[in-house]
Amino acid sequence: MMQDSEFSLASPAVALRGMSPAMPPVWANRVESELMDGEQVLAWLETDLSAQLYFVPGFVLVTSKRLLATTEREGVWQGWFYRPGIRLVRHDHLGVGSLELLDENSLLARWRYTLGNDVATGRLIEHFMQQLDYQLTGEPPPAPVLSLCPKCQRVLDAPLSPGQEECAVCSSEAATPPSTWTLFRLWRFAKPYKGRLLAGFLLTLGSTAATMVPPYLTMPLMDNVLIPYQNGKPIDVGLVTFYLTGLLGAALVAWVLGWSRTYLLALVSERIGADLRTATYEHLLKLSQQYFGGKRTGDLMARIGSETDRINVFISVHLLDFATDVLMIVMTAVILVSIQPWLALVTLLPLPVIGWLIHLVRDRLRTGFEKADRVWAEVTNVLADTIPGMRVVKAFAQEKREAARFRKANQHNLEVNDRVNKVWSLFTPTVTLLTEVGLLVVWVFGIWLVSNDEITVGVLTAFLAYISRFYLRLDSMSRIVSFTQKAAAGTKRIFDILDHISSVPEPVTPVHLPVVEGRIELRGVGFRYGTRTVTRDISVTIQPGEMIGLVGHSGSGKSTIVNLICRFYDVTEGAILLDGIDIRSLPVAEYRKNIGLVLQEPFLFFGTIAENIAYGSPNAKREEIIAAARAAHAHEFILRLPHGYDSLVGERGQALSGGERQRISIARALLIDPRILILDEATSSVDTTTEKEIQKALENLVQGRTTIAIAHRLSTLRDATRLIVLDRGSIVEIGNHHELMAREGHYYRLYQAQARNVDTEDDLRGSRLEHKAAGVRQ
Repeated sequence: MMQDSEFSLASPAVALRGMSPAMPPVWANRVESELMDGEQVLAWLETDLSAQLYFVPGFVLVTSKRLLATTEREGVWQGWFYRPGIRLVRHDHLGVGSLELLDENSLLARWRYTLGNDVATGRLIEHFMQQLDYQLTGEPPPAPVLSLCPKCQRVLDAPLSPGQEECAVCSSEAATPPSTWTLFRLWRFAKPYKGRLLAGFLLTLGSTAATMVPPYLTMPLMDNVLIPYQNGKPIDVGLVTFYLTGLLGAALVAWVLGWSRTYLLALVSERIGADLRTATYEHLLKLSQQYFGGKRTGDLMARIGSETDRINVFISVHLLDFATDVLMIVMTAVILVSIQPWLALVTLLPLPVIGWLIHLVRDRLRTGFEKADRVWAEVTNVLADTIPGMRVVKAFAQEKREAARFRKANQHNLEVNDRVNKVWSLFTPTVTLLTEVGLLVVWVFGIWLVSNDEITVGVLTAFLAYISRFYLRLDSMSRIVSFTQKAAAGTKRIFDILDHISSVPEPVTPVHLPVVEGRIELRGVGFRYGTRTVTRDISVTIQPGEMIGLVGHSGSGKSTIVNLICRFYDVTEGAILLDGIDIRSLPVAEYRKNIGLVLQEPFLFFGTIAENIAYGSPNAKREEIIAAARAAHAHEFILRLPHGYDSLVGERGQALSGGERQRISIARALLIDPRILILDEATSSVDTTTEKEIQKALENLVQGRTTIAIAHRLSTLRDATRLIVLDRGSIVEIGNHHELMAREGHYYRLYQAQARNVDTEDDLRGSRLEHKAAGVRQ
């Protein structure tokens, strides 16, 4: 088989050279034996599904003369030469792709694959069409259009997948630990407090200057009082009093200023942290459901909670210490140079070495701390999974399994932190060793200067006092490296949320509807989730007050249409209109206030029943809450609870039955009096008796409202104005129950299949009752 490197310049296939990656070795030998003389491989696709959707390897390739294909199961190669009318078409739905070879009259072949091969399929079709044009027209294929990454402009081997915004290189770069400069992005939250921050800096400057006074007064105290006294001169009490008063005054001033700046900056840091948490949470609330579909609850909780706390501590404690250390080092260096330049030079010798060490370990620490944050999020995720699902854990006796899962995550966290601590534990003692050696060098050089009468003992004493503080601050600064990198990693994780742009954006120029009639129109609506097509070309108009039922197999696109109408996601094709206005032109919150949603699994918040009913209208009066509960047939069971409407429902409503939670959910929808009502499998998870109660409540709910209902039991949709039957993301039938039954089409088969299942269940139930009765008679 010819490789890309063997293409001749005369070959028309040269335009396609290099666009496909290397062929897998498992197929290469088999392909080579099937190629004709002069036939060259242009592109290939590895299929992995059979017609029955079993995992069966297959191979399709485009050559310079034909299309070749085989499967692992059959082992026979088929070939189709280029001719007029032949074409390749692809479809995809719910994670399964289909590639069809057609001519004017028939389907020649079909191959199925998982959507991980979608990019390779597109490349195969492109090469097939170019070579087909060449064979029919004689014109050589055009030069390949280079695929570029929109972010870095790199040339790509293959086009980006739909929904993919950057290449793999950019994705890996995005995962690279942040720079320390990330911390400067916090200025956005610090800016409102810049006056207090300036005051804090001035207080820091003043307190640091005050701490510089005692060593400076030590020098004349030694030279003018203590040393003369040792030489036989009497002590000057007034001079001693002056120096000691100066020492006491400096200590008091340093204490007052230090306390003031610590308290002030602590207040500021708490407010910055609170603003950061609030902004992050508010931004999370604005993001679409698509964002939350790929995130773990524990990870998001860890970011908003522990990461902001870490940033708080950094700002209030470590950043303050860092500023103090820098000021202390600068002031100390200036004083040392003014006293004795040569001794100051010796004192500052360890600085470059310590700076180099800090630079050396900084990247390793930053990488380690960010990985530690991610691993800690894994620990939190286990807790976020198991605590709300404790009932399921206990029901399946999986306590040991979940404990092992937590232990594994915790052990991983321990191992990652051990690696970080290994680097940090070596760095800190090294800095301490360098400062001790530096202090020893100062002693040696200072004694030599005293012996040569170049400095006095008082000067050396002052130098040693300053140098001790200098090296102490230097050691402290080196320790702050750890906290700085932790804060930088936390800031990056916070801004990963804040930088995310919602896929359901607010309109730039919003349109306001003063009165909503409830007319919904879907025009050619299509939706893709990544590379997966979920719905395509959905067109239907729902009149105000009309009740529409969505019918179809699981995965046919029913819930997707509901999500698009609620604008939890935005359409990728077409448009959805409310009263003639594209819903993307309406403010999101204003639009959703007109929608009442009753889900299959109603979610209740921890709180009272009254608070849950009034969730959509927090200022509702108690009379309005009770009226909504009566209409939802919930009033009676609520009054039987110990505290009536003030009874706590527990975490996620666990204190109530499924039917009771559902009726509270209906009351919650009734209270906001929506013009549009969405019922998503509202009765599928309850028994027959409870379903009748819920149906009565729904009858009150749907009156006068545009209603879109999804129901597991087709019999519950008999009264719908129209039924929209979906299959594989497309509309296949529209009509009322009687019309669709008369057609004996898709809906008819669904209804009959469900009726047979119900009859079978009834027969089994009757048989069990007969057996029980026979047992009693015996």
